[in-house]
Amino acid sequence: MAIKSTGASVLKTKPHFNILDGLRGIAALAVVIFHFMEWVFPDYNQNFIGHGFLAVDFFFCLSGFVMGYAYDNRMQQMGLKNFFTLRLIRLHPLVVLGSVLGLAGFLLDPFSNAYTNYNAGSILLLFISSIMLIPMPAMEERAFNLFGLNAPSWSLFWEYIANIMYAFILCRIKRSVLVIITILAAMLLCYVSYRSGNLLGGWSGETFWDGGARLAYSFAAGLLIYRSNWIIKNDLGFMSLTVLLSLAFIMPGTSFNWLTELLVVLFYFPLIVSLGAGSTLSPKTKNIYMFSGNISYPLYMTHYAAIWIFGNYYTSSKPTMDQLPFIIVPGVILLVVFAWLVMKFYDIPVRKYFKKKFASS
Repeated sequence: MAIKSTGASVLKTKPHFNILDGLRGIAALAVVIFHFMEWVFPDYNQNFIGHGFLAVDFFFCLSGFVMGYAYDNRMQQMGLKNFFTLRLIRLHPLVVLGSVLGLAGFLLDPFSNAYTNYNAGSILLLFISSIMLIPMPAMEERAFNLFGLNAPSWSLFWEYIANIMYAFILCRIKRSVLVIITILAAMLLCYVSYRSGNLLGGWSGETFWDGGARLAYSFAAGLLIYRSNWIIKNDLGFMSLTVLLSLAFIMPGTSFNWLTELLVVLFYFPLIVSLGAGSTLSPKTKNIYMFSGNISYPLYMTHYAAIWIFGNYYTSSKPTMDQLPFIIVPGVILLVVFAWLVMKFYDIPVRKYFKKKFASS
């Protein structure tokens, strides 16, 4: 009986911070819109959502907070094997599907024949590296993305690194040590931002380590917020916090991007996490933030195959600015609907299946 009881407690999930989940969906939507618009405005200072890429830093901060909340008090009971199994069940099904969609888009894109530059062995190697989350910045026509078939996987790679660091180190250290780690990570992030002139890096082979710096600070800050109980009770609610979060993504670009982006990541996003964790839930917006939270990860991991197709269409067909809203707006809506279908008919059933197998074993 004791073994069954322990297994049940390992599988049991804590109640969610629903507003934080909903904000994750808003951030994922910002990423999708940003990826459409960066084809139109390669200079992100001209893009109305030019700082949408900072959503990744928000994801990392949110992940640190949720990791501490979900696992701090049960890692010793759970053990490393169970922890990593549960994290793989949670994250990897969409890593695989995103890679499959990326491969299909690469081979079937009607506006590009870039696949002819690669033999079958090379394409297979790219696909295997993608589903195994092994960085392979080998596709020149795709700007040497770490994951050419599904670009957003770069942040999942670092998310896995964070999970490993948490399991072996961060879950065991005192709060005082975590404070020191967070300060050192902040200093590293300051250096990266000043050197590069922004915090856009991490997705390519050339900027690989910038991704590590972005992860290190934001994940540590999120974990520190949880362990310090820096939760600010408030009545702002989901809609107000959505506006506050969105302001970070639509702030104008300047010659001081390295500083404004840095301030947002260092202070503003941790503040949003603290407010989101302490905000009052409203029945009026429940359906909105629940839907937003549910589709956040599927939307993030499945949208980029369509972005590559749009980009190749845009560069080859040169649609006018008047035509673009009739392409991008429906495109975003369709990707949201597709993410919901993926969640309902793939992600949830697959995770249920593997959780059942895990429980029975």
